[in-house]
Amino acid sequence: MFDKNLKNSKFKYWMESEIYQQPLVLADIINAYKQGAEKISIPEKVNRVVVVASGSSYHCARFAVDLLERISGVETRAIYSSEFLLKSVIPHDEGLLYIFITQSGETSDTLGAVRRVKEFGHIPTLCITNKEGSSVWELCDYRIGCSAGKELGIAATKSFTAQMLSLLIVALTLAKNHDETNQYVKTYQKSLNFIPEIITKALNERKKIKHLASLVAKAKNIVIAADGIAYSLAKEAALKIKETSYMNVNAAILGEFMHGHVAVLNNKSVLLYLSLKDISYTSARYLQNIKKDYNPSIYVIGKTSADVKANMSINIECENELQYMFANVVICQLLALEIAIKKHRNPDKPHGLKKIVRF
Repeated sequence: MFDKNLKNSKFKYWMESEIYQQPLVLADIINAYKQGAEKISIPEKVNRVVVVASGSSYHCARFAVDLLERISGVETRAIYSSEFLLKSVIPHDEGLLYIFITQSGETSDTLGAVRRVKEFGHIPTLCITNKEGSSVWELCDYRIGCSAGKELGIAATKSFTAQMLSLLIVALTLAKNHDETNQYVKTYQKSLNFIPEIITKALNERKKIKHLASLVAKAKNIVIAADGIAYSLAKEAALKIKETSYMNVNAAILGEFMHGHVAVLNNKSVLLYLSLKDISYTSARYLQNIKKDYNPSIYVIGKTSADVKANMSINIECENELQYMFANVVICQLLALEIAIKKHRNPDKPHGLKKIVRF
């Protein structure tokens, strides 16, 4: 293993090195969580959560909506930071917790959102950031540091999975505050111990991922479809490929995709489907109809089904959806990297993109 703040000499790109640092980064977060008696500081009485973020951090916010509601039973909503600033009325009722996610802690529209909430005075705020002592850190009442180390790649990788894990810990804490006997707490606490190992298994599939990238890179149009909580990961995967390869990629909820959007498959396309469990009968039927009507190449990342005539699938065997979330994210990160390399792009220096890194 290597220092999570440095680029290992065997890697050409920062993005590549930071993808491979993730088992170490997440193991450190898990160990810190355990040493803190599996507790973090958040308000004890929370009836509703609003998560505000931008870019990859917003995809984490979407992930948090399903995660917090499933594990803790607390109603949760995600809002883009820029949209939040445009709203004439924002939530400000009692029992509300705002969570702000920003890798750098300096994202301007997210900071503006924090300041707007602070005008109400009584609403607690929690930040999840990779930079302790940053502007968002100083503004918020409660704080969680991702401790992912300096991230120099433009495309968020290790900071993204560190944010995912931090949100999982928030969800487990809220669940315990609401109900000590919550069925998810024991199961997911045990499962998170194996996440670094699951990610390592995903990294070991790089040869297969590289082959998939060579197929996807030829497409004029890419659709990444998913259902439920996996949709947030589909959005993140689409962003990663856009950032590093400049390709036209769209994320879609599979059921909604069938309502007109499916027409884009009349162009030369590939469809990637992200699954976190056995593919449902309805989803399998949708994929069958897509294959019959448009005949795109269909690739499945995660568990597949004999009912889905996939051209190729990549699956890491996991115990539950939680572990599949992390496995699939890392597979998609490597896929984006390999597509960029195949198209002769430098994933560390996408044209026109900049990143705030203050350490």
